[in-house]
Amino acid sequence: MPLPKISEARELSDERLVEEITAVKKQLFQLRLQKATRQLDKPHQFRHARHRLAQLLTVEGERKRAAASQPPQE
Repeated sequence: MPLPKISEARELSDERLVEEITAVKKQLFQLRLQKATRQLDKPHQFRHARHRLAQLLTVEGERKRAAASQPPQE
């Protein structure tokens, strides 16, 4: 299973981006819970989820910085 591409994250709308960030954070919580109870059978999912979260947060930050650098419209 290959790691997700950042181009996929850049294609998301702002609302969908926030939803994805929330979903990945919940997924990471569930993975930590499974690991603690020794029910985790695919440990590589941690890496994929953390990688995806980093991509989503990067895109969100890029968009916030781009919006802040634009002059206010009258």
